[in-house]
Amino acid sequence: MSTVAYERPVLTRHQVGAMNKFSRVRAMEPQTHIAGVRVEELVEKYGSPLFVFSQKTLVARYRELRDAFARRFARVRIAWSYKTNYLDAICTTFHREGAWAEVVSVFEWEKARHLGIPGDHIHFNGPLKTEEVLRRVVPEGTIIHLDNFDELALLERLAEELGIKPKVAIRVNLAVEAIPAWSRFGFNYESGQARTAAARIIAGGKLTLAGLHCHLGTCILDPRAYRDQAAKLTALANDLRQAHGLVLSFLDIGGGFPSHSKLKAQYLPGEQTSPSFDRYAEACAEGMAGLEYPPGQEPMIVLETGRALVDDAGSMVTTVIANKRMPDGQRGLVIDAGVNLLFTSYWYEHDIVPAQPFGGLSEPTVMYGPLCMNIDVVRDTIAFPPMHVGDRLVVRNVGAYNVTQWMQFITYRPAVVMVSASGEHAIIRKAETLETVLGPEQVPPWF
Repeated sequence: MSTVAYERPVLTRHQVGAMNKFSRVRAMEPQTHIAGVRVEELVEKYGSPLFVFSQKTLVARYRELRDAFARRFARVRIAWSYKTNYLDAICTTFHREGAWAEVVSVFEWEKARHLGIPGDHIHFNGPLKTEEVLRRVVPEGTIIHLDNFDELALLERLAEELGIKPKVAIRVNLAVEAIPAWSRFGFNYESGQARTAAARIIAGGKLTLAGLHCHLGTCILDPRAYRDQAAKLTALANDLRQAHGLVLSFLDIGGGFPSHSKLKAQYLPGEQTSPSFDRYAEACAEGMAGLEYPPGQEPMIVLETGRALVDDAGSMVTTVIANKRMPDGQRGLVIDAGVNLLFTSYWYEHDIVPAQPFGGLSEPTVMYGPLCMNIDVVRDTIAFPPMHVGDRLVVRNVGAYNVTQWMQFITYRPAVVMVSASGEHAIIRKAETLETVLGPEQVPPWF
């Protein structure tokens, strides 16, 4: 009888995600590259902290959104939301894909014009449109989204004075189930105020009512909200056609689609809770199924998407400055990026991972920025492995709002770079210096 050769037992360590009643939580893995470029290479060239954008991801997200709606609607227009991220390189990436501009201030309008966007390819939204601003933008054909009756009357007076008939849209606020109403903007649907505003514009004859616009809110995770929104906008469009013979040229469903970031109120990670663009497009198509327009005269569907296009394309690289042990037993990490740069830390639990291989037992960790402010907390609690001074971290999905809402407070604002689809990288916004900060300052002559 032959004997089996002795094999020495081997213990193999397996790292798997934790289980919960919904699904398996993904195990943490290091991210050593961003868009194919080594994190350490980026830091060596541009410094830390550092914002990094993937142009490939920007284009992919734009095309995914465009195609989802183009499969269901004959005419679709994406008007890039400038307030979400108005860096020239970001905006230009979307404009080259065919996006118009959606702005909410003369600053953003000037940004769009600076990039060569024609005035009549800009939707001007928001509650702040002074007479001076309207005198400047209206002659260039900019589409004005009316917010209130005072603005309506002002624009009528200017139109008559200037001898032009501007294109306008009515911003409509409305109620949908389980979504807090953004009732401070525009004209209310349920009270009949929006219909009154439309009838007033038509009767006045000084403005061209081209569209209806509704922006439900932000980070809306239930596509059914857009079905209900679209159904109400459709009902109003049908009513205006029947009562006044008006055929609108566009219906603007605004923005509000979420990215893959995790809101603090959510239980599961963002990639498990954020619906696909297809689901939102399908919901909008269901809501607009009752539109009673002649064939070939269906309105353009306008999207003012921002966060969902740019958030996933942006990362921040930050460096560990120190370790601390907190009174409650948690480990504390001090990093070189604070809430002055990552403003969205106030409502997101950002996905943060080491940028180099790691070992050791993970434990509850709070991450602090470098500011001398108790509110400078980038992550309240995260299970994180041991880190050493000088280690790099990658904060993921931070492309939306951070480089428009960031502050020059205590520290200089860092460089922002973009990585192309082919792996080239370059600065798209220089890091601040003392000269940058002092530039606008003046000392009174009596000093």
